Amino acid sequence: MVENVRELLKAHENLKHEVYLDHENSSIVPTEVLEAMLPYYAEKGYGNPTLTHKPGWEAFEIIMESAQKIAGCLGCAAVEEVNFVPGETEANNLALLGAISAIRSKGKKIVISEIEPLSVMHVAEMIQRNGFTLTKVPVDGEGLLNLERLKDAVDKDTVLVSFSSVNNEIGTIEPIKEALEIIKDKNSETIFHTDASDAFGRTPLNVQDLDVDLATVSSYKIQGPRGIGALYVKEGVNVERILEGQVGTQKLWPGVENTPLIAGFAKASELAFESFEQNLDHMRKLRDKLIDGVTYQVPNVRLNGPRGERRVVDNVNLSFMQCEGEALTIELSLSGVYVSSGSACTRRLLQPSYVLVAIGRKYEEAHGSILMKVTRYHTREDIDYVLEVVPKAVERIRGIVGSTKVK
Repeated sequence: MVENVRELLKAHENLKHEVYLDHENSSIVPTEVLEAMLPYYAEKGYGNPTLTHKPGWEAFEIIMESAQKIAGCLGCAAVEEVNFVPGETEANNLALLGAISAIRSKGKKIVISEIEPLSVMHVAEMIQRNGFTLTKVPVDGEGLLNLERLKDAVDKDTVLVSFSSVNNEIGTIEPIKEALEIIKDKNSETIFHTDASDAFGRTPLNVQDLDVDLATVSSYKIQGPRGIGALYVKEGVNVERILEGQVGTQKLWPGVENTPLIAGFAKASELAFESFEQNLDHMRKLRDKLIDGVTYQVPNVRLNGPRGERRVVDNVNLSFMQCEGEALTIELSLSGVYVSSGSACTRRLLQPSYVLVAIGRKYEEAHGSILMKVTRYHTREDIDYVLEVVPKAVERIRGIVGSTKVK
């Protein structure tokens, strides 16, 4: 296995240009963020923030300062509403399981959309197996929530609803405010959670204006370090811990806080909201250049998700007919363009994206999709290179597929 990987890496030698667009799954950490983290490994703040000595107080200080910065970016009413956890998956688990534990016997129904991330979908299905009713609200062909079906789904027995602010795969900006008005009108006691990981830093997001009860944000989705995220818990909303152990400054997540990662998350947040409108405009132009360039140059391509204002500024998801997505990611990688496929490998079986299936894509369309996400760090030259590489890669894959067909 190691030898196979080495051979693949050897095939990538002497690349003239590299463009990393797989920010859905991981992120390059910018120098400024890395520099913000490094002191807290060995120079200062390396102590446990609950202990009464200098390294502990330094750690406590940076954790509180970081929480304050992120609270400001989210529009929180109080810094205590920011709860650090190891990442998006953990935050979503804490939100759903912690809210259900706190709600206890007020009702037995939860509602999500049919295109929620797996860290919401799988947790909701686990809750269902424990005696709750689960309703999945459908979406239209662009991934927008069906608000009429939502009206039918929520009732007096509904204790929890979770909808993402932006779909992580096809970039659809969901009508969260309108959905929340429907939910609270039907049942004012229903707890509302949103996974805002793909909205944070890429849309104007204010948790007080939205009036959500719980919100998930992730560090690496804004070019911060992996392994850290946060759950916003509105003051007065009850959430119980889902893990037990030593409790530090974070009352909802036990264990010693990862001070360097928290410092990096705060710096990444600061950079994302610095020159915010300029950042959005830059990403939007790169996104549209990529979409328009590929669809103009390559025949039989379909954009997944909406165009324009309903699409988040960083997301490009395209389906290429007669072209398998996994094969295309490999071909692009050999030219230094790094993307992800819309086909999810689950239990070693290549399966089409459930999100693309939910919006009406055929299996062959879903299997032929690739996902790319631009950032404020990408340049026009980067996108020009991608537009040079993609048509050649698609032509080569289609040529192989065509030559292997039985005649």
